Amino acid sequence: MFRNLKSDLPASIVVFFVALPLCLGIALASGAPLFSGLIAGIVGGILVGALSGSQIGVSGPAAGLAAIVLTAIGTLGGYENFLVAVVIGGAIQILFGVLKAGVIGYYFPSSVIKGMLTGIGIIIILKQIPHFFGYDVDPEGDFAFIQVDGENTFSEIVNTVNFISPGSTLIAIIGLGILVLWDKVLTKKSKVFRLIQGPLVAVIVGILFFVITKDHSLLSISSEHLVSVPIPDSLGSFMSQFSFPNFSVIGRPEIWVTGFTIALVASLETLLCVEATDKLDPQKRVTPTNRELLAQGAGNIFSGLIGGLPITQVIVRSSANIQSGGKTKLSAIVHGFFLLISVVLIPNFLNMIPLSVLAAILFIVGYKLAKPALFFSMYKLGWKQFIPFTVTVLGIVFTDLLIGIGLGLAVGIIVILIKSYQNSHFLHIEDKSNGVHKLKMTLAEEVTFFNKGAILKELDALPRDSFLELDVSKTRYLDNDIIEILEDFSQKAINRNIVIKLISERGVVENPESYIEFFRLRPKAN
Repeated sequence: MFRNLKSDLPASIVVFFVALPLCLGIALASGAPLFSGLIAGIVGGILVGALSGSQIGVSGPAAGLAAIVLTAIGTLGGYENFLVAVVIGGAIQILFGVLKAGVIGYYFPSSVIKGMLTGIGIIIILKQIPHFFGYDVDPEGDFAFIQVDGENTFSEIVNTVNFISPGSTLIAIIGLGILVLWDKVLTKKSKVFRLIQGPLVAVIVGILFFVITKDHSLLSISSEHLVSVPIPDSLGSFMSQFSFPNFSVIGRPEIWVTGFTIALVASLETLLCVEATDKLDPQKRVTPTNRELLAQGAGNIFSGLIGGLPITQVIVRSSANIQSGGKTKLSAIVHGFFLLISVVLIPNFLNMIPLSVLAAILFIVGYKLAKPALFFSMYKLGWKQFIPFTVTVLGIVFTDLLIGIGLGLAVGIIVILIKSYQNSHFLHIEDKSNGVHKLKMTLAEEVTFFNKGAILKELDALPRDSFLELDVSKTRYLDNDIIEILEDFSQKAINRNIVIKLISERGVVENPESYIEFFRLRPKAN
């Protein structure tokens, strides 16, 4: 694991700077204590990172669970009661892993996964525009279209025009310039620039800018535009930031319902992220999904026991890790230690970081996920790939992650049904001589009830006095609905003087008396 330290350590620093505002912002959006987001980030990095089979995935509090958490804290009667549901959710996730439910992750179409990555990239860019200009009303990590501040993604951007902070904007532009210069020029000049990551330099410059302009009338950056890590006065006040579950409410049904909801949503988000990060992984490694569910379950149990938010594997942090050159799980684990050490030892230093600089870092992450070239490549793959991809992107941008993926998946299934309808059979007219239509219909390898309409339409269109050769020799599965169609058509064929020759893998039968018996018994033909 330590063999790639020179790659993993710089990547962990970038992931740390991406994770820090998101941990705090998601906690704020969830209506939970700010420190609970940091706990989840630390546990997701250290514990889940160590237990997970993913080499490049990074776990922490997830924006997709913020609405669930916000509602649950109110309905369950307090944060300590909610923590019981988090622990239960973790236990259920472990059960999912034991039952090998991780296989679900392999059944999401590639077009939907690519749409998810692109949609998240666009959302990151759109959501960071206000923060880039110093308008920080909506917390970081609120990725839903309808925001917790009452605005939506686009109205927030419009409102930004009236609340631009000159100092925040200037340092954001400087930071973005540093990041682009580092990525496009300096990393190709020397190995030193690959070891020292651009985001670290941008953050240090941001802190210096804050200190230098502190008393400037125009360029000073006020506290609401800076990272806001809780600062304890003493060890006692630091320990008081931890919350513990109130297990006296474990018998309440609504606690278990919330726990199951957390387990289900967190597992789905994790499996989707695993599939996406595996696609982004330059080495194309495959994450064991059942082990991932076990790791996430253990992480949620521990996070819930010490007052943390629910945890999932998160695509924003994972993609930042990959883009920064992370090779192994060490980068995720070290980022967790960075979070722990920094909130204990240097919270004052962290609180000098302008949010606009972190927005510039996230801009780069978002752009690399949603490059315009990807739209062209998906378009060239044809409508069967492009439509589910586009629906997923739009769904994520205009609703949220899970709804967007659900819409893309639904469209993907419809596309499959359409193609299944079209590909159920092949009809070939061989000869029209002497007024006799000779036709050959070859059924596909698998024919289900989805194909009823297409086959029935073809059979009903056959002219009188025809000779039909029905080839099922390569058909391995024939739905009973299709067999019943053939059975009914055999009576119509007699009335329309249509001769049917049935070809199967076991021989040839002309005008079978019963298709149902034939396909049930598959007798050898004479």
